[in-house]
Amino acid sequence: MPARNSERITSQIVGWHSVKETCFNRYYPPDFDPQKHGTLNEYHGKHALGDRARKIDKGVLIVRFELPFNIWCGTCNNHIGMGVRYNAEKKKVGNYYSTPIWSFRCKCHLCGNTAYVVVSGARKQEQDWDPAEAGGFAVHDTAGPSQPSDAFAAVEKTVAAETTLIEVTRPRLSTLQELSERRNANPYALSSSLRKTFRKIKKAEKRAEDEEKAVRDKFALPEELHLVKEDDVREEAKEEWVRSRREWEMEEEVRQKKFDSNYGHLGINGVPPKVTSKLASSLLRNSLKKQGALLPSISTSRSLIGRKLVAKDIGVVKKR
Repeated sequence: MPARNSERITSQIVGWHSVKETCFNRYYPPDFDPQKHGTLNEYHGKHALGDRARKIDKGVLIVRFELPFNIWCGTCNNHIGMGVRYNAEKKKVGNYYSTPIWSFRCKCHLCGNTAYVVVSGARKQEQDWDPAEAGGFAVHDTAGPSQPSDAFAAVEKTVAAETTLIEVTRPRLSTLQELSERRNANPYALSSSLRKTFRKIKKAEKRAEDEEKAVRDKFALPEELHLVKEDDVREEAKEEWVRSRREWEMEEEVRQKKFDSNYGHLGINGVPPKVTSKLASSLLRNSLKKQGALLPSISTSRSLIGRKLVAKDIGVVKKR
């Protein structure tokens, strides 16, 4: 019984291994022999790195290379920025003591120097196209043929440059030089003044930090809470008040326009509102003149809004 159990356990273990190998999508051909071939790559005659190792026999490995600094291409004179990636050929070229030295060879993607070359069996006919014969311009000469030089224009340009040099450049350079000499005449005094200013700023920041910490300790506030300056709060409150006031005025204006559009055409007893207001003002003026009262001024009438009127407010004078 023990022997049979051991054989059964061994067969189960072997079967589990075979199932595990098939789970990784590995296909072993019928003629594959681990003792003879070793690995599937050796069986198929391929390298483990695939196409990257196509020049591995020459000591070259294809890697993804990123430029460590800005460069200029020596063939097309184009600028290639740092960080551009290429498929480069990595090769060991030497050692510095025990440190290996590697070279990376990559192809510029901006070079346009390509042409068809006859290898054998023919010879190329040299028949280059001349853009001047067709009335065009060369690809590298987009500005067109240069105009004949004008001697007077060259003299005027030279005179203008000399005038600018005398009137602008030299005075500016003299001013900058004097300013530099004045500021650097006494480096110790300049450094002392600068360090004094820094000390004042540092003390003010330390004082504000201590006051803020004292308030937090007093009211058991969290460390993440920071105090705000009173001037900032006042300025923010002022801005908020101005904004609220502007919104209220706009709402009042819209409400008044809506009221006028709905009820402004009625007036008093069928009289239009403009005529009604003119009529009321004329009647009030005539009645006050008959009573011998003096009409209030505009500033006085505006100041009476919102309170009860008395005889003294409207300028009524009793006759004796």
